[in-house]
Amino acid sequence: MAEKICVAVRVRPSISEESPSGTFWKIEDNRISLHKLHGTPISGLSYAFDHVFDESCSNSKVYELLTKDVIHAAVDGFNGTAFAYGQTSSGKTFTMNGSLNDPGIIHRAVNDVFQKIQMISDREFLIRVSYMEIYNEEINDLFAVENQKLPIHESLERGIFVAGLREEIVNNAEQVIKLLESGEVNRHFGETNMNARSSRSHTIFRMVIESKGIDTGSGDYSSSDAIRVSVLNLVDLAGSERIAKTGAGGVRLKEGKYINKSLMVLGNVINKLSNGAKQRAHIPYRDSKLTRILQTALGGNAKTSIICTVAPEEVHVEETKGTLQFASRAKRITNCAQVNEILTDAALLKRQQLEIEDLRRKLQGSRSEVLEQEILKLRNDMLKYELEREKLEMELEEERRSHKEREQRIRDQQLKIENLSSLVSDGDRSSSQDSMKESPKDECNDFKTPCFKETSNNAFVAKRSNYSELPDFSPLPDSFSNVADEDTWFKMNKGYIADLDSLQTTPARKVQSFPPQDITPDCSNDNYKLELQNLKTQLELVIKEKDELQRKHEEVQINRRLVGEISELKQELDLSNNSLESSEQRYGNLEREFQKLKDERDSLLQTVSESSKNITFLTDQKENILKDLNSEVQRRKDLEAEIKQFSVAFASRQRSLASIHGEFKSKIEKLRAENLVRY
Repeated sequence: MAEKICVAVRVRPSISEESPSGTFWKIEDNRISLHKLHGTPISGLSYAFDHVFDESCSNSKVYELLTKDVIHAAVDGFNGTAFAYGQTSSGKTFTMNGSLNDPGIIHRAVNDVFQKIQMISDREFLIRVSYMEIYNEEINDLFAVENQKLPIHESLERGIFVAGLREEIVNNAEQVIKLLESGEVNRHFGETNMNARSSRSHTIFRMVIESKGIDTGSGDYSSSDAIRVSVLNLVDLAGSERIAKTGAGGVRLKEGKYINKSLMVLGNVINKLSNGAKQRAHIPYRDSKLTRILQTALGGNAKTSIICTVAPEEVHVEETKGTLQFASRAKRITNCAQVNEILTDAALLKRQQLEIEDLRRKLQGSRSEVLEQEILKLRNDMLKYELEREKLEMELEEERRSHKEREQRIRDQQLKIENLSSLVSDGDRSSSQDSMKESPKDECNDFKTPCFKETSNNAFVAKRSNYSELPDFSPLPDSFSNVADEDTWFKMNKGYIADLDSLQTTPARKVQSFPPQDITPDCSNDNYKLELQNLKTQLELVIKEKDELQRKHEEVQINRRLVGEISELKQELDLSNNSLESSEQRYGNLEREFQKLKDERDSLLQTVSESSKNITFLTDQKENILKDLNSEVQRRKDLEAEIKQFSVAFASRQRSLASIHGEFKSKIEKLRAENLVRY
C-alpha cells in the first residue's frame, strides 16, 4: 500500500531574550511561515506539513501524533523508521532521547512496544536490539566499543545489514533502557559555540521484532505459520553546521565536514525521491553510510516519520529555510510498506523455537522465573555464537579473496620476470649476432683473417690508395712485426681482398716511406689530397663505429638494469611467498578457531540437551513423589475411616458394657437384699 512519509516540524524555545528586529516565524495550525516585524507574511516562505509543533509542545504530544502509529505498525510486522533532522542545537537529541521529566521518542517507543506485545496473546515475540553510530563515515558499535569500522553488507535473507554489529535479545523495557544508557556513554559528543554538548555522530537504535502465531486449538506452536520479521530504526542525526557560527577547528572541523557531507547526500537522496518515479534518475544511496543503512526507509518498504527541528532566532533564518525545504521535499516521497513474512528458517525465533519448546512446556508450575532467565541467557549465548560464526565466515571469505588476489599478483610477477628474461636473452642473442657479423669467418690453410679479439691493439693492414700510382717498390714500414702491404696480403690469403669497413680499425700509426725519384710535385700534392680525403672517410667510419659501440654499451647497461630489476622482482616474489605462507598460516588459525567455536557451540547444545534431560528427570521424580504423596494421603484417609468405624464400635461396646454393668449391679443389690431378708 503506497503512502506518503509523515513529516512534522518542531520549533524549539528561543534561547535569546532579544526581540526580533526584522523577521520572525509564525505558526498557524499545521503551517509555518516567515513574517515581517509588522505581521506581513513574506511571499514564498510559507510551508504546510502533517504537524507543526510550537515551543510549548512536549515530547509526549510529538510521540502520540507523529510516531506512535509507526511503532504499532512495527509490532504488526511493518518496517518502521523515525528520525530527527535539523541544524545543530535545534533540539534533535532532546526530541529523540528527552529528559527524566519528559522522555523522548526512543524511550517512549521502547515502552510502547512491550506494552503492545503484552496485549497480544495469540503470538509469541522475540526482540533483538542494537545501537550504532556513524562517526566520520565509520560505523562503530555502541554496545561493544571493540567493534569499530564495521562494514555494510546485503543479502537476500537479511537485506541491508551491518556485519559484526552486536545484538542483544531482550524481554522487557527496563533491560533496553539500561542498554541505551550504556551505549550513550560510548557516543561522541563535543562542545561548539552553538552547543555545549553537540552530537558529533549519527546514531541508529535498531529493534528487530520477530513474531510467530500460536495455534490456540492445541496450545502449541504451528511450524507451518509464517514468521513476521520487522525492523524499527530510531535515528538521531547530527546537526548541520556553519563553521563561521560554530567556531569549529581541528577535530571539530573534521567532524563537521563529515556531518555536512552525509547530510548533503541525504538531501540529494530526498531530492531525487521527491521527483517521482517517472522523472527519478539514479539515487545515490551508496554515497554515504547513513543513506545506505536507511535505504529501505527512504522510498522503500517501510513506514517513515520525520521530525524536522528548527531554531526560531532571526540569526538562524537561512538554516531554518533549508530545513523546511528539506521537509517539503520529503513530504512528497511515497513508500510502499507491507508486512514482512517469511517461511524459511532464516528467522532466529524459528531456529531457536525447536530447541526451547520442550523446556517451555516444563516451566509450568516449577521455578518459572529462574528457568526463563536461563533460557534468555542461552538465547543470548546462541545469538553471540551465531554472530561470531558469521564474522568468522566473513573473515574467511575475505582471507580467501586476498589469497586469490595475492596468487594472481604472484602469477603476474612471474610472467613479468619471464618477459624480462626473454628480453635479456634476445638482447644477448642480438649482440652476439652483431659480433658474429663483424668478425670474418673465412678460413685459409696457412693463415686466418684478422679478428678483433685475436688481433693486438697495434696490428693493422695497410691498403694502397686506388688513385695513387703503383710504385716500383713497396713502402718500407718502421717495423714488419705487425704491418703487411696489400700485395703481400693478397699473396698470403690466395686472392682474398679484405674490406677494411668490416674490420676493426686501430689508431693510425705513423709510417716512414721513401717515394720514388721521378714523381713530380704536382702529382704528389694530388696524392696527398686523395690521402687526406681517405683519412677523413676513415675518421667518419671511426666516429660511426664509436657511436655503434656507445649504443651497444647502453644496451649492455640496459641489460644490467633489467637483470637488477629481475633480481628485485625475485626478492618481491620471495616476500610475496613469505606473506602467502603467513596468510596460509593465519587461514589455518582461523579455521582452527572456527572449529573451536563450532565445538563450543556443540558443547553448548549438548549442555542444553543435558539440562532438558535433567529437567525431565526432576519432573519424573516430582511426579513419583506426588504419586507417593497421594497414596499416603489415601492411606491416611483410609486409616481415619477405620478409626472412625472403630470409635463407633467402641462406643457401642462401651454402652453395652455399661448396660451390662448396670444390670449386674442391680442383680447384686437384689441378691444382697434377699440375703438380708433370710437372715
